[in-house]
Amino acid sequence: MSSDTVESRSPQDPDEVVQVLPVADRSAVSRAVDAARDAARGWASGSALNRTQALTAAADQLAAQSERFADLMVREVGKPAGEAAGEVARGVGILRYFAQQALDPDGQTYPAPDGASLLMARRYPHGVVGLITPWNFPLAIPLWKAAPALAFGNGVVLKPSPYAIGCALELDNLLDGVLPNGLFSMVAGGAEAGEALVDSVDAVSFTGSVDVGRQVALAATGRHIPVQAEMGGQNASLVLPDADRDAAAASVAAAAMGYAGQKCTATSRVIVVGNPEPFTEALADAVRGLGVGDPGDADTVVGPVITEDARRKVLDAAEKARVDGGSFLTGGRAGDAHGHFVEPTLVTGLSPDAELAREEVFGPIATVLPARDVDEAVEISNGVRYGLVTSVFTRDLDRALELVGRLDTGMLKVNAPTSGVDFHAPFGGEKASSIGPREQGKAARDFYTSTRTITMSPLGA
Repeated sequence: MSSDTVESRSPQDPDEVVQVLPVADRSAVSRAVDAARDAARGWASGSALNRTQALTAAADQLAAQSERFADLMVREVGKPAGEAAGEVARGVGILRYFAQQALDPDGQTYPAPDGASLLMARRYPHGVVGLITPWNFPLAIPLWKAAPALAFGNGVVLKPSPYAIGCALELDNLLDGVLPNGLFSMVAGGAEAGEALVDSVDAVSFTGSVDVGRQVALAATGRHIPVQAEMGGQNASLVLPDADRDAAAASVAAAAMGYAGQKCTATSRVIVVGNPEPFTEALADAVRGLGVGDPGDADTVVGPVITEDARRKVLDAAEKARVDGGSFLTGGRAGDAHGHFVEPTLVTGLSPDAELAREEVFGPIATVLPARDVDEAVEISNGVRYGLVTSVFTRDLDRALELVGRLDTGMLKVNAPTSGVDFHAPFGGEKASSIGPREQGKAARDFYTSTRTITMSPLGA
C-alpha cells in the first residue's frame, strides 16, 4: 500500500474533510483482485440460492442504515437530501432485483442435429470484474454494477472516484458483512489505481468522462477482456408547440438544474419548436423558483458543484457563451454561499454550433435553442457527438411515436424529464455516450457473463 493518501471534502463546506484513505498502489490492487478471484471460485460454483440470500441480506442492511447513508451522501458529494434518500432507496431496490435474477435460467437448449445429443448454451461468470465509478451517484452506480456481477457469480473490485471514497468505504463495510471474505473490495486512488485494476481483472465496467472511458476501453480491448463504458451526454428536450407549457417547463427546469446539473442524463439543450418566447419565459420562471443552497435543507434542489475546478468550468462556459453572443435569462455567476456554488444558469441567443450547445459542462447551465419546425429540431438534437437520452414534450401521440424513431439516443422519453433511470430497464447511449453492452435490467447478464455452447452426446453415438 502506498504511503500517499486521498481525501474527500464536502463541496458545501470545503473545510470539512469527510474521509481520508491510503492510496492503493499496483500491489494493493493486485492483492484485492487475487482475493476476489479466490473467493469467486466457490461463490460461482455454489448454489445460486446462496447468492440470492446474500444480496437480499445486503438490501436489508442498507434499508436499515438508509438514513446514515443518505446523510453521508449529502455531506460528501453535496446531493440534495431528497435525492440522497431516493438514491439509497434505489440501492435497496437494485439489490433486491438482482438477488432474484440470480435464480433466472442460466442457459438455453437447442435441437441437436442427431436427435439424441443435448445441445445447450450456458452462461458463466467472467471471474473478477473491475468497477470504476464516478462521485455523482456514489451508491446507485456502484450497486447497479456490483449487484448483477455478484448475482451471476463474479468477484468485484471497486475503484470509486476520489471524491466519493467515504460512501464507497461504507458500501464495502456493508457488503463485507454478508459476502464471503474478499469477494467484494474497494481500492482508493486516482488514475494509477484505475489503470492497475484494468490490467488485472477479467472484465471492466466504467462510468465517467469520454476521454477516460476511451482509454479504459482501449486498455481492456488490448487485453481481450469485456468492457463497458458509460460516458455522459449532451441531452436535449424538444418542446413542441402543443406541449403543456407549464408542466414541460417544470420538468425541464428540474432535469437541467437538479443536483446542480451533475448527472449524465441532465438536460443541457432545450429545443423549442416555433415561437420560443412563451415557453422560454415559463422555463426561466421555473428555474428561478428552484430551491438553491445547503443540500441538507429539505427544500433544496440545486446544491453545490463537486469542486472548485468544477465551479470554474461552469463559470468559464458561461463566459464563453457570453462571448459567443448568448444572453442570460438566469444566473451566470458564482453563488454567494461558502462552498462550490453556482447560480442556475439559462442561456439564450446561441447557435446550435456554439460550444455550450455541443459539449457537456456537467453543471447547472443549459441553453435554449429555437427551431423553425420539427425537422430542424431533430437535426439540432442529433447534431452532437453524444447520444444518451432525449425528451419530447407534446400532446400528439402520433408525432411522439414518429420522433422516437428519428432521434439517435439510447433512451427516449415523452412528457418526462431526461433525468431519471429505471434499474429494471436497459440503460445506455449511442455514439460517444457508450461503449459495450447496456447496463441494468435483464441486459446486465449479457455483460457480466459469457456464453459457452455445450454438446453432450450418448456414449454410443
